[in-house]
Amino acid sequence: MKKYLTLCFTILSFWSFAQVDMAYYLPEGFSYNPDIPTPYEVLGYQPGEWHVSHDQLVYYMREVAEASDRMILEEIGRTYEGRPLIQITVSSPVNLANLDKIKADHKKLTDPSVSSSMNTAEMPIVMLLGYSVHGNEASGSNASLITAYYLAAALGAEVDEMLENSIIILDPSFNPDGLHRFSTWVNMHRSHVISPDPNDREYDEAWPGGRTNHYWFDLNRDWLPLAHPESRARIARFHEWKPNILTDHHEMGTNSTFFFQPGIPSRKFPWTPDKNVDLTHKMAAFHAKYLDQIGSLYYSEESFDDFYIGKGSTYPDVNGSVGILFEQASSRGHAQENDYGILTFPMAIRNHFTASLSTLASGIAHRKEFLDYQREFYQGASNLASQDAVKAYVFGSEKDPYRNYELAKMLIQHEIDVYPLSRDISKNGKSFKKDQAYVVPMNQDQYRLAKAIFETRTSFSDSLFYDVSTWTMPLAFNLPYAELGSREVGSISMNEPLEYAAMPEGELIGDKGAYAYAIEPYGYLGFRAINRLLSKKVVVQMLNETHNDGARTYPRGTMIIPVGVQENKRAWIEQTIDEIVKQDGINVYALNTGLARSGVDLGSRSNTTMKEPKIAVLVEGGVSSYEAGEVWHLLDQRYKMKMTKLPVSRLGQDLSRYNRIIIPNMWGSLSDSQKRNLKEWISQGGVAIAWKNGGKWLSDAEITNVQYANGDEEEEEEESFKAYENLDEERGAQVTGGSIFEAKVDLTHPLAYGMESDRMPLFRNHNLVMERSKNAYANPFVYTENPLLSGYVSEENLERFKNSPAVTISNVGRGKVITLADNPNFRAFWYGTNKIFMNALFFGEAISRGAGE
Repeated sequence: MKKYLTLCFTILSFWSFAQVDMAYYLPEGFSYNPDIPTPYEVLGYQPGEWHVSHDQLVYYMREVAEASDRMILEEIGRTYEGRPLIQITVSSPVNLANLDKIKADHKKLTDPSVSSSMNTAEMPIVMLLGYSVHGNEASGSNASLITAYYLAAALGAEVDEMLENSIIILDPSFNPDGLHRFSTWVNMHRSHVISPDPNDREYDEAWPGGRTNHYWFDLNRDWLPLAHPESRARIARFHEWKPNILTDHHEMGTNSTFFFQPGIPSRKFPWTPDKNVDLTHKMAAFHAKYLDQIGSLYYSEESFDDFYIGKGSTYPDVNGSVGILFEQASSRGHAQENDYGILTFPMAIRNHFTASLSTLASGIAHRKEFLDYQREFYQGASNLASQDAVKAYVFGSEKDPYRNYELAKMLIQHEIDVYPLSRDISKNGKSFKKDQAYVVPMNQDQYRLAKAIFETRTSFSDSLFYDVSTWTMPLAFNLPYAELGSREVGSISMNEPLEYAAMPEGELIGDKGAYAYAIEPYGYLGFRAINRLLSKKVVVQMLNETHNDGARTYPRGTMIIPVGVQENKRAWIEQTIDEIVKQDGINVYALNTGLARSGVDLGSRSNTTMKEPKIAVLVEGGVSSYEAGEVWHLLDQRYKMKMTKLPVSRLGQDLSRYNRIIIPNMWGSLSDSQKRNLKEWISQGGVAIAWKNGGKWLSDAEITNVQYANGDEEEEEEESFKAYENLDEERGAQVTGGSIFEAKVDLTHPLAYGMESDRMPLFRNHNLVMERSKNAYANPFVYTENPLLSGYVSEENLERFKNSPAVTISNVGRGKVITLADNPNFRAFWYGTNKIFMNALFFGEAISRGAGE
């Protein structure tokens, strides 16, 4: 009998890791409206007992909002997987009845022409509570269940005062697809008797994990680039309301406690006002008080930073708001051992819910101060602009309007004023044409954000960065741009800023019924256009020399569709050309003869017959899911191309159905049979494209002869000792977390066809350095002598990067390996270097063997 009782007690103890009720979470001293359903009444389990799936989360939010007169639920968008992005607006019934006026009045605080007339003493504060942008940091979204219940059901004078003096926007899941993926994993591995052993499969997700969205992107890096529907919907909503406070609820390592901002003071983005940090400190006092009451451990100002403005807790800081990061130790499941005992999922949920309450309390306590700060933030923009020698930025490519359009669209989504260029202008050897370029004046309400997007910065107060140290957008788009002064801006007419950027349309230049059609290599979506044809077995030739027909000189890389050799396809080809012009924004030129006035004829032996890329991108097995996802997104969303996500474990199988294999950044090793099979595939004519550790992986496997510098050539100065306290900072200073460097480009090389300049910005976030090839033709992109354009890099690493190859071409039998130093598809906003990648896909096999090592 004694053994039986002991066993029962043990089972109940483990079950209690998850078995809690609402009393565990909710603060004492409140009564609750019985007409408001609890999560248990709707979902059938208490928060923390199971991980809420996204459909269940939405179901509960709809039920609680329908039952409450304090709430309005809205769907603001859909994810790639079709899941609704929802937000709940919470306030008093009186405020909700006047919501449009309150919103309009609140937005006036961001308009210096009228903000002085607003009485902030009588205005409600706007607070946005956002949860779990990383899907496998799920305690935030699960805490939103309790937050929603509390806001709908709690009764009392304190709650009434809060609702009367605030508009609360509850965003229960910043990343529905990732949250759903993660909840499925942990719930399917949950035992009845929960094991807290960190080795249990519940706590170790299969690749790629639930952190990311559908295409394996980290959505907490997308607040600025806006590459994804989740971010675009959220930013539109942000600017609709301009909240005073935005919270961003995350998780960190299991052996941690709880973090709240401010972070490390020296790592604040320079355009964030000091008043923002002051308000963050005032909020921190509330977080500490509330967490003290439940006995939670926490810390602040020791970790994280506020530098990269593309994160949820930092984007608000350059928009007149205060962003707050919360990081909770993660159970990564239902209960897991850690340094403090056993961390349960309910513990993690309770801390996030408690931090939500402390945020609301601090916002109410300092309501007028937050509102006044927002007004002052925008009123100060004009003064900052007047002190800036740069009065505007102009940007635009004459040959690729699509990249112009994409950058203009991004700026407008951030409520930055953008104008079409009203006259031709030249600056610093760059020419910008009327209506083919855009102007962004600095004298505008969004001065700080616009400046942050366009400026370059190479001087920093701290050498450690939690994320990238730069993101200069015209460099990322590889667009010509220039700073304009007072005299130049004064000669440009700027009437009304653009409300939206229009997708450019191409045109058919010449008449149908032509001998051949030509597509020049400049347009960003040119390869989407060509792939439409190649996928239907249309013959397409690529010029490796120029062709002049008397009317126009067509550059290397121009793609020719000769109709005479495929006359039976003429009708379909010309129908497809109509689609290309309208949907891809590409000009198509009609040619009436194959004879050249100068250059090569259209039937030249120097031309290359193009092949449809049959693409496999390696996944799993040590491959970076981020960088594999970037390839998937680029080809699937932008270029509408088929590709196979091929697990590394299948490299030993038949690869003959592919002619391109993409190897993103990765770690690990190949078996002997996989090495042989991959090398044989390349030898038979395949083209492999690899970068970062993916390239080193091929080198280590002796598939290529690319050599990498070991990084230890520099002799360290002899020192008797180094202070232990400086260890992390000294090592961290050698990390190249994300900076922009310049490379020299051989414009006659197939990888550079369609590029407009022999200098190109590249993004680098690693320290691997390739050595120069013995064959000088094998390195068509090389870092310059003074390569740093923007961002932080240590002096030691800068010296190593100088004059090193950015690209190496290797011959392997009849095939090739194109090794890139850097990821060409970083976070889906490096439109400029996408060009290198797409040229490698379509033109790679045209590279002469004489240009390989």
